[in-house]
Amino acid sequence: MWFMEEVEFKKLHDPYLQSKMTTSTDTDTHSCRVWVPGPIIVGAGPSGLAVAACLKNQGVLAMILERANCIASLWKFRTYDRLRLHLPKQFCQLPLMPFPADFPTYPTKEQFISYLESYAENFDLKPVFNATVVSAEYDGLWRVKTKITEYVSQWLIVATGENAAEVVPPFEGINEFNGPIVHASAYKSGECFEHKSVLVVGCGNSGMEVCLDLCNYNAFPSLVVRDSLHVLPQEMFGISTFGLSVWLLKWFPVRIVDQFLLFVSRIMIGDTSHLGLNRPKLGPIELKNIYGKTPVLDVGTLAKIRSGDIKVYPKIKKLACNSVEFVDGRIQKFDAIVLATGYRSNVPSWLKVLIIYL
Repeated sequence: MWFMEEVEFKKLHDPYLQSKMTTSTDTDTHSCRVWVPGPIIVGAGPSGLAVAACLKNQGVLAMILERANCIASLWKFRTYDRLRLHLPKQFCQLPLMPFPADFPTYPTKEQFISYLESYAENFDLKPVFNATVVSAEYDGLWRVKTKITEYVSQWLIVATGENAAEVVPPFEGINEFNGPIVHASAYKSGECFEHKSVLVVGCGNSGMEVCLDLCNYNAFPSLVVRDSLHVLPQEMFGISTFGLSVWLLKWFPVRIVDQFLLFVSRIMIGDTSHLGLNRPKLGPIELKNIYGKTPVLDVGTLAKIRSGDIKVYPKIKKLACNSVEFVDGRIQKFDAIVLATGYRSNVPSWLKVLIIYL
């Protein structure tokens, strides 16, 4: 029985046989309906690949649907050039296949992409590309629809991550600003901003690192800090801060570990409040657990803020043709704006089921 299901599944990847499988369907969209004997996985990023590999290791074949034309499209197309993993490689490797031994502690963007490609090849994972899911409904079976095909399965696994759609805040006067306004997903490097004044909106890890990159290309960056945040050194005592936190949490409660991290951070990087970077009342781990807000791991940006190479501003009040007014009344001219304002999941737009969070 399993052999017959495996043969049927393999047919789905044969273009000739797949074209013969178009049976019934919706006369309005002319979409074909395809039965998938294993689970359907939406998303061919690290999570989707990892799930597919683990299932295959247990003898379960899954079909991966990916809206882009390649795996890990976020990493390939929507990340800046200087990006490295912010966490050590042992915490980022996928199951069943570690990073190559010669990779550095914090692999580069290119190294991580090559690792994911090797991972897919090693487990013979072949996603269906250019397959944007427009809806997924459950009526005893999952019916997952793309623009041309309806896939039917008993199981659906959503692996699209939290970074599917860019978040662009509705600033007053955003259409009046004369210079370019780009989301961090479209930012590659500071090369084209040399000698220009650039406002980076958002002080997460991406916003901080974009500012640092702009400095390295002789631009004049400023950073909008809209809320309180935790900035921690990337390493403490020669150990990654993340790894140290994981180890400490095995022995101590979250609040004790948070107090320790903040104590060491104050010794290593000082009080950040005088730089315009105020810490939240909750500790970094507790804040992450409750609200999902990730602390910033400093890779050199704080030194640039202290030296004055990066200026810090509060929230934006409104934009004008060539300037920005902030809530504290300051008005400053800028040549360009980079929105490091994050992403959101697009799952609610196509998953047509009631989601109950427990």
